[in-house]
Amino acid sequence: MKLTERLEVRIELQEKVKHEFSLKPEESELSKLFLLNTGNILLLDEGQHNIWSSNTASNAPLELYLKDDGNLVLRELQGTTILWQSYDFPTNTLLPNQPLTRYIKLVSSRSQSNHSSGFYKLLFDDDNVIRLDYHGDVLSTYWPPHWLLSSEAGRFNYNSSRIAMLDSFGKFFSSDNYSFSTYDYGMIMQRRLTIDSDGNIRVYSRKNWSENWYVSWQVISDTCIIHGLCGENSSCSYDSKKGKKCSCLPGYKVTNDSDWSYGCKPMFDFTCNRNNIFKCYTKLHLMNGRYSPSLIGEIYLRLPKVGGLECVCFFVFLFINKKSSEDKHSHHHALGFRRYSYSELKLATKNFSNEIGRGGGGVVYRATLSDQRHAAVKRLYEAKQGEREFLAEVSIIGRLNHMNLIEMWGYCVEGKHKLLVYEYMENGSLAETLSSKTNILDWSKRYDIALGTSRVLAYLHEECLEWILHCDIKPQNILLDSNFQPKLADFGLSKLKNRNNLNNNSEFSMIRGTRGYMAPEWILNLPITSKVDVYSYGVVLLEMITGKSSTMMNIEGDDGEVAYNGRLITWVREKKRSTTFWVEEIMDPSMLNNCDLIKMEILARVALDCVEEDRDIRPSMSQVVEMLQSRDRELE
Repeated sequence: MKLTERLEVRIELQEKVKHEFSLKPEESELSKLFLLNTGNILLLDEGQHNIWSSNTASNAPLELYLKDDGNLVLRELQGTTILWQSYDFPTNTLLPNQPLTRYIKLVSSRSQSNHSSGFYKLLFDDDNVIRLDYHGDVLSTYWPPHWLLSSEAGRFNYNSSRIAMLDSFGKFFSSDNYSFSTYDYGMIMQRRLTIDSDGNIRVYSRKNWSENWYVSWQVISDTCIIHGLCGENSSCSYDSKKGKKCSCLPGYKVTNDSDWSYGCKPMFDFTCNRNNIFKCYTKLHLMNGRYSPSLIGEIYLRLPKVGGLECVCFFVFLFINKKSSEDKHSHHHALGFRRYSYSELKLATKNFSNEIGRGGGGVVYRATLSDQRHAAVKRLYEAKQGEREFLAEVSIIGRLNHMNLIEMWGYCVEGKHKLLVYEYMENGSLAETLSSKTNILDWSKRYDIALGTSRVLAYLHEECLEWILHCDIKPQNILLDSNFQPKLADFGLSKLKNRNNLNNNSEFSMIRGTRGYMAPEWILNLPITSKVDVYSYGVVLLEMITGKSSTMMNIEGDDGEVAYNGRLITWVREKKRSTTFWVEEIMDPSMLNNCDLIKMEILARVALDCVEEDRDIRPSMSQVVEMLQSRDRELE
C-alpha cells in the first residue's frame, strides 16, 4: 500500500500489532494518519488534535509504504533513503525478523483494554543482557532472576551487539545466548512476540487472518515471579492447573476488585501515637509477596491488636531463594532496589571524579542519575572486607524504614565492582558542619540532631525483630538533609544478632568502630550489646556540645598556652567535678548567646550517662529518647 503526497488514511486498530502511535482507548476511534508534503507524518484524533508525529522533513517526493512484513516505511521515491520506519519504534510487539536492539525497548499496555503504557519493559541492559523490568512504585528486575549472575543464568555479557529476533519459523535468539523455540516451531505462520499487560512475554501464532491467535510460547510459567501483579500488601500463589491467585495479607482488603495491581489497603489506622513517636517507623508496604511450597523464608509484620494499641505478629511466606542461607549473593537481590550497571554509575559520577567522602569501607562520590536526581554513590574497596560490608549494607537497609535512616536507592555488583547508591544529603555530614567556619550549627539544630539520632538508634535496637547494632556511630556517619534533619548512614560495620544469644561475642570476628568512639567492651573483650552504640552516641553528643574532637585535644587557656591535652570525655568529667558553671565552660563558644542552658545541661548529663565505663549503668536508647523528649515537653 502506497501513500503519496497529502493523502488521508483511516487507522483501524482491530489487530494487536501496534507501533509507536500507541493510543488511549478514547483516542483510537476515528483517528487519522496524514503524510504532509513537508515530509512529516501526523496522527490526529477526531477533534484534529495532534496525537503523534514522526518529526521528519524532506522536500523530495516521498511514499509511505506498508510492507508485507508489517513494517510501515516512509522513504524517498528516488533512491534508498528511509526517513522513518515503524520497526524502529515498537510499543509492546515484535513481528518476525523485526530486531530488538540496544536502542529499542518493548513496553506493555496498562491492561488488555487500555493500550496506554503499562508497568513492564523488555530491553537490553548495559551488561548486554536482555531483561524484564517492573516500573511501578519501585523499579526492579524480575527476569532473569536477581540472585543469579549472568553466567549462572546461561547468559553472555561479552557480546555487545545487543540484538534479539523472532524468525518466521518460531525460533527466538538473542546475542546474550538466550533462545527458545515455540511449540509449533518449523511451520511458517503468522506470529508476533508481545510483552503483555501482566509482564509476561508470549509468542502468538495463527495460520491465517480468519483464525484466532493462540499462545505458542510463554517465557515465564510461574507468573508469581513477575513483580507487581498482585500489588502491595498481598501475596501471590501459583498452581500449574489453576494459575496464579492473589490474596491480601491478614488485616488488609483489596483496593480495586477489578485490578489487583492496586494491591491491598489496611483495615486499621496507621497513625502514630505521638507520645511514642520513635516506635512508629515500621514499613508500610510489602511488595512482591509470594508463596511457594518449595521456597523457604518468612517475614514478620506488625499490626494493631483489635481494641488496643499493642501489636501482634504473624508471618507470611515470600519469595526468597531456597539457597539463601548457602549463597552469599542471593539474599539481597529481592529487596526492590534498582540494580544499576557499573557503566551507568561511572557515567553518573563523571568517572568517579567528584569525591565527597571517604571511610574504612569505601569512597563516596556525588552523582547525577539518568533521571536527574542527585545521589551519593559509595564505591566499596575491592578487598574481601569490602565485599562483606556490601552484603551487610544491602541486606540490613532492605529491612529498615525510618525517617532518620539514609535511604538507599540501588546497588551495583559486577565482578570486582560493588557500589551502593544513596539519596544525596545537601548539607553533608555532621562532622563537616561542626568543623565548618561558615556554616555554624545553632543550638536548636544541634538539639534536633541529637533527638533524631537517638530515635533512629532506639528503632534499630528495640523496634526491629532482629537486634541491629550499627557499631560505628560517629559524626561522619550522621548526614544532614536540607532541613538539617539527621540521617544515619554507613551500615558497613553493622551486625544483626539473635536476641536470645546476646552475650555471644563469637559473631564479631574483629574489633569494629572508630578510634575515639569505641566502647571499652571492644578492648576488654566483654560481651557486645547495644550499649556500644549508646557509648558512641554519648561521644557524639559531647562533640556537638563542645565543638571539639573526641580524641587528643589541644585546649588553650586564657593566656593562649595549651591548658589541656587529653580525651574529651575526661576533660568534660573534670569540668563537671571541679566547676559550678561547668556547662558554660565546656560548650561551644558559638552557642553562648543563643542556647537554652537548662536543656544544654540535660543534654550534657545524658551524654555523660551514655559514656559510663560500666555498660550496665548506661541508659538504653529508648530511655535516652524519653529523657530528651520529656524534658523538652516540660520546658515547653
